[in-house]
Amino acid sequence: MNEPVLITEALSRRFGTVVALSSLDLAIGQGEIYGLVGPDGAGKTTAMRLVAGVIGASSGRVLVRGQDPLGNESRVRDILGYMPQQYSLYGDLTVAENLRFFASVFSLGRADFQARKERLLGITRLERFVDRRADALSGGMYKKLALACALLHRPELLALDEPTNGVDPVSRREFWDLLRALVREGMTILLSTPYMDEAARCHRVGLIHQGRLLLEGEPQALLGRFAHRVFRIQGGQRDEVLRLLEQAPEVLGTSPAGARLRAVVRADFAPELDRRLGALGSTLVPTPPDFEDLFVARLHEEQPGGRA
Repeated sequence: MNEPVLITEALSRRFGTVVALSSLDLAIGQGEIYGLVGPDGAGKTTAMRLVAGVIGASSGRVLVRGQDPLGNESRVRDILGYMPQQYSLYGDLTVAENLRFFASVFSLGRADFQARKERLLGITRLERFVDRRADALSGGMYKKLALACALLHRPELLALDEPTNGVDPVSRREFWDLLRALVREGMTILLSTPYMDEAARCHRVGLIHQGRLLLEGEPQALLGRFAHRVFRIQGGQRDEVLRLLEQAPEVLGTSPAGARLRAVVRADFAPELDRRLGALGSTLVPTPPDFEDLFVARLHEEQPGGRA
């Protein structure tokens, strides 16, 4: 890895008795997309707010190019672009007016602002909508405008909190094309997402749950080390099959797969499971693991005797 742009060391945050984040250690290099992946309530937003200096840590620290976001706000503000999960633009301002406002926040000169505005409007395809109010934009267009505002000052590190949440599939794909283009120019991106399929688009990912980092690494390497087997369950009455799977100790977890079920099963499972499913008119069809399977299996390992 290159010299890290972002480091977190034993980063923790409590809200009263609730531990929102526990001992998060990250080191993210230049030109890398790092994804914090996990369900709602996992601690992703807390981590992003700590990195951005919006809140302080209960313990541990954050370093952005060696600087503490809370102790060196002006320096870190030049390095970091932050796009929060919640709507943060001014809805009654147009696209152009929002960009102009954020340019003033970053003290951009008129010539720099004009050049950067034109480029950002071009790459986000918002040129035709400069006079439209932010609250009249579609979800995908709003996210692109928020990204453009975060990019105005050309940050080295871009922190995006669930940037594609609530965005249609086409806009999600376009958003990711844009992120890859920024990384090719040398930008570093830390993003959080609840979408397991987005994990595969990152250079490295950290699977997070209940404030703790469960797994970290390159997506293909993590999937390549997966120790269990994954099956689609074909045929049979869904409720009966689900009941059987939930009672079988060798089944680590189940999830829907369209109209069928998907099951993560211990690699050394006995043929007895196949026989019992066969009696219900079902068969096990092998399928490659994905990140949801990885997450389900890891949760099961974290909770011995429980169900994922």
